[in-house]
Amino acid sequence: MKFIQGKRINLRVAQVEDAEFILNLRLLQHKSQYLSPVENDLLKQKAWLEGYKQKEEQALEYYFVIENKQHENLGLVRVYDLQPDSFCWGSWLIKDGAPQTTAIESALLVYEFGFNELGYRQAHFDVRKGNDRVIAFHRRFGAQVTHEDELNVYFNYKFEDYLKVKQKYKRYLN
Repeated sequence: MKFIQGKRINLRVAQVEDAEFILNLRLLQHKSQYLSPVENDLLKQKAWLEGYKQKEEQALEYYFVIENKQHENLGLVRVYDLQPDSFCWGSWLIKDGAPQTTAIESALLVYEFGFNELGYRQAHFDVRKGNDRVIAFHRRFGAQVTHEDELNVYFNYKFEDYLKVKQKYKRYLN
């Protein structure tokens, strides 16, 4: 699998050569304040990506670069923590200046991948408390809060709920 094709964007699997783009985006405080911190070390980022590529080869997780049709990098998203009946997604970052439709379309493509390509019936994910825009986004998509702790709000999203949302947002897909 090289990429997932959307209407205006693609999700392509991250390569070690993407380390600088990934690191630069992850180092932007206003973009990554709700993610695990990273060191400003390109060699460590490359090493992390090399380890990730092994997980990808084993179909354990997937790290995507969100790009437009002209192959300009717009953001990042991961699919990971694959369980027997559910997939998790996150580490979702979109660079400043990306088209407004990038968030909706990339989320739809993640769900297309998880539900239709990988065959899962539900998704699970967590969002850091305080990340109100992303929490609201997931609620608009129909995700249900399962619980909270001091750091995170935990969501579950069923394939059936996605099918309803997909009809609403079908103009963002091919």
